[in-house]
Amino acid sequence: MNNKKKNKQSVEDFSTEFEEKVLFINRCAKVLKGGRKFSFSALILVGDNEGHIGYGFAKANELADSIRKGAESAKRDILTVKMKNSTIPHEIVVRWDGAVLLLKPAPEGTGIIAGSKVRAILELAGIKDIVAKSLGCNNPINLVHATFKALRELRSKEDCLQMRGVA
Repeated sequence: MNNKKKNKQSVEDFSTEFEEKVLFINRCAKVLKGGRKFSFSALILVGDNEGHIGYGFAKANELADSIRKGAESAKRDILTVKMKNSTIPHEIVVRWDGAVLLLKPAPEGTGIIAGSKVRAILELAGIKDIVAKSLGCNNPINLVHATFKALRELRSKEDCLQMRGVA
């Protein structure tokens, strides 16, 4: 538990300007005696295009409130992405619930080849060249969780050598 607390960073820890992006909004209706009562959930991304990204999911009775709460949640937990030049250091396959996600490094100039939700995350993270394939479900929340799990599990060559005690 302490290890997770140490790895968490907030927007205030960085000097760069963060951009917010609404990734997904869901409207839910509850039928009552007087009519329908709507509530909203929002999935929000926050990133600086320089390797720092976070996401937040929040629910509220008003759309604006759910977006605000999601943005605050995203800004509290920022992930620093390990990159090798303009791509990721190695290939990775990740499972989250029904979502299976494959991320592969790509040569310079390839661009981001990915589906809509994964593409938005990788763009805000600042990754320029990557190939991604969703092999499981297309649920946006599960895709976001899977993408962030993959980005957390990336290791650079130096990290691997240090864990082995070589460097």
